[in-house]
Amino acid sequence: MPEPIPFIRELDFAYGKPKALSPLIRRVIAHNPSPFTFHGTGTYIVGRGEVAVIDPGPAIPEHVAAILAALEGEKVSHILITHTHSDHSPASALLKAATGAPTHGFGPHPPGRSGVRVEEDGDHAFVPDVILREGDVVAGRGFHLEALHTPGHISNHLCFSLAEEKALFSGDHVMGWSTTVVSPPDGNMRDYMAALRRLLPREEKRYYPTHGAPIEEPAGFVARLIAHREEREAQILLALKEGARTIPDLVAIIYRDVPRHLHPAAARSVLAHLIHMHDSGRVATAGTPDEAAVYEVPARA
Repeated sequence: MPEPIPFIRELDFAYGKPKALSPLIRRVIAHNPSPFTFHGTGTYIVGRGEVAVIDPGPAIPEHVAAILAALEGEKVSHILITHTHSDHSPASALLKAATGAPTHGFGPHPPGRSGVRVEEDGDHAFVPDVILREGDVVAGRGFHLEALHTPGHISNHLCFSLAEEKALFSGDHVMGWSTTVVSPPDGNMRDYMAALRRLLPREEKRYYPTHGAPIEEPAGFVARLIAHREEREAQILLALKEGARTIPDLVAIIYRDVPRHLHPAAARSVLAHLIHMHDSGRVATAGTPDEAAVYEVPARA
């Protein structure tokens, strides 16, 4: 068994109050707690005097007012979006209207969604003023933020690396309090695992997820996330070899100790793994790998 993931479930904060986390980084947390957002969306302010704002959060006027109060006397030069779930990007329109700063992101919200809600809804109104791609750098007075395209949780997900502090704003790609939701059709386990592995050799020393506390020693944390997903796929293979054939079968076995009201969300995760395993030839089904398919392990596996 892999070592357990060292989740961080304590957080020192007060809603609407800026907290300095480093010489260049402040955070204001929105009052939108939920099973998907933990205590709420952490909006990051990067820089001093002239600043970038990362993930303005949900369109809650009180939260936008708190961001603006924290920035009194300063200029917002950039608004950056990690991805377009409704707890991350909607407030960008309000912040842009108040400051005139352009928005930056990978692109609009992807079409299509699951019939089972296991994460926040999409922000279909968001269209970035500036499109960012892998390796693009947003520079301001005293800061440089490099975009990393990290699909998996959602196809338009970006992380941002702050060169001056060797820090990574990891959005929902890596969270310290929980594993990341990967829900097809846009959530993609193959992409998610590949994007995690790309982080391992990087030099960032601290991650700042949009939800929860900063992550110290992030390379070890990411390695455990990868090991967790690999162990889940090993559990799926074993259950299939022992006679399970459907997603409800697999959820009942693998998540037997998890409350039943969480099983629909678990089923989405299992589906994401099965699609990944089907594409790599480790499981088979007569048709398309979906919620209703019957699965088995190929003879050669």
